[in-house]
Amino acid sequence: QVQLVESGGGFVQAGGSLRLSCAASGRTLSSYAVGWFRQAPGKEREFVSAITWSFGRTLYADSVKGRFTIARDNAKNTVYLQMNSLAPEDTAVYYCAARGGDFYFTNVRAYDYWGQGTQVTVSS
Repeated sequence: QVQLVESGGGFVQAGGSLRLSCAASGRTLSSYAVGWFRQAPGKEREFVSAITWSFGRTLYADSVKGRFTIARDNAKNTVYLQMNSLAPEDTAVYYCAARGGDFYFTNVRAYDYWGQGTQVTVSS
């Protein structure tokens, strides 16, 4: 079992930055891919970014490409999502998720473990 805990969400003005953290416990993430998803009120959960563990391959949704950066810290068993140039449309609850194996997917159903989410609110 892998337990995931997100942190770093908050309230920020448009153009600002936040860094989200996804700390894992229970097992090392060395054989898991980790993804970030978000869900705005009234909308479905959508893919944001993902990273494989062994080679650090990354993938981004078009809506965040060039603004968000995903990274991992093996020693801390943690994955980060650096979010820059935030816009009101980025407002959502952000979730991290993990799946066994070293391949990432954009489909919500592909992930086995989920954190509780952290709220990000961007004002205009």
